Amino acid sequence: MSKLKVLNDLPENPEPEQGRFPSWLHRKMPKGGQLFKTGGIVKKYRLNTVCEEAKCPNRLHCFSHKTATFLALGEACTRNCGFCSIDFTKQPKPPESDEPVRIAASVQELGLKHVVITMVARDDLPDGGAAHLAEIIREVRAQNRDCAVEVLTSDFNGNQKAVDIVLEQRPDVFNHNIETVRALTPRVRHKATYDRTLLVLQQAKASGKAGLIKSGLMVGLGESEEEVFETLRDLKNAGCDIVTIGHYLQPDRRKLLVKAFITPEQFKRYEEEGYLLGIRQMYVGPFVRSSFNAHEVTLRSLSSGN
Repeated sequence: MSKLKVLNDLPENPEPEQGRFPSWLHRKMPKGGQLFKTGGIVKKYRLNTVCEEAKCPNRLHCFSHKTATFLALGEACTRNCGFCSIDFTKQPKPPESDEPVRIAASVQELGLKHVVITMVARDDLPDGGAAHLAEIIREVRAQNRDCAVEVLTSDFNGNQKAVDIVLEQRPDVFNHNIETVRALTPRVRHKATYDRTLLVLQQAKASGKAGLIKSGLMVGLGESEEEVFETLRDLKNAGCDIVTIGHYLQPDRRKLLVKAFITPEQFKRYEEEGYLLGIRQMYVGPFVRSSFNAHEVTLRSLSSGN
C-alpha cells in the first residue's frame, strides 16, 4: 500500500512554551519566481484563496509551486469558528456572478491538473451557496477538460438538497472536514456539528457521484489519542477514502490556543491506525492541511484503491 510518510520520530509531545515552536514546526522559506507569478494571476482575476484568507502556513510553498486553493463565495464567512482566521460577517456581499469564469480562467493560466475549490459558509443563502459552487465546477471543466476538480464544502446547514446540487456535478474529490474530535467540536466549530459532518460524508458516499470522499482534522487542541482513533473509525464508517491530519497552529491572538505540540511519532501512530481501519489513503504530519498536495494525495489514493 502506498503511503505518505511523516518526519522522523522525535521526543514525546511537550507542552507549548510561549512564543516557541519545536524544531519540526519550522520550515525554510521557498524560493523561485513562481511564487510571485501565482500571486499575480490570483490578483489579476480578483480571486480569494484560502491560502491567504486563512493564513495557511503552506501558502508560500504552494504559491511557489503554482498551486492555490480558491475560496469561493467571498472572503468573509457567516460562521466564526475558533480555529479559523477568515473574516466573520452576518451580512456578506452577494455572490459574484462572474466568479466561476474568473476561477476557470485562472486555473487555465496556471496550467493546473488538479484544482481545489473551497468556500466560506454562506448561511445567509437558501442553498448555502451550493448552486454557485456547482456553476464553478461546470465552468472549470468547460475551460479545463483535463483538470480534476476537488471541492471542499461547508455542511450547507444540513440541507441535503444543497449537497445534492454539488454532487450532481460529480466532483473528482468531495471533501468536507470534520476538523476535530467529538468532544471538542462545540468549542472549535461554530454551528457545525460532528454528526452533521458524518451525515454529509455518508450522503456523498452513498450517492456514488463523487470519485473519492475525503475529510480532515487538526490535532494539538487538547484531544486524546483514543478520541482521534474514534474519529478515524467514524470517518471510515462514513465512507472516507482519504483522511488528512495536520497540526493546529493559532492563526492570530483571537483564536484558540495550541494545547500541545504533537510529535511526528504521534502522527505516525495516527497514520498506522487509519490504515489498520482500512482507510485507503492517510496523509498526516505537522504541516498537512486538507488541500495541501491534493493532487499527489489523490493519485496515491487511486493507485492504492480496492
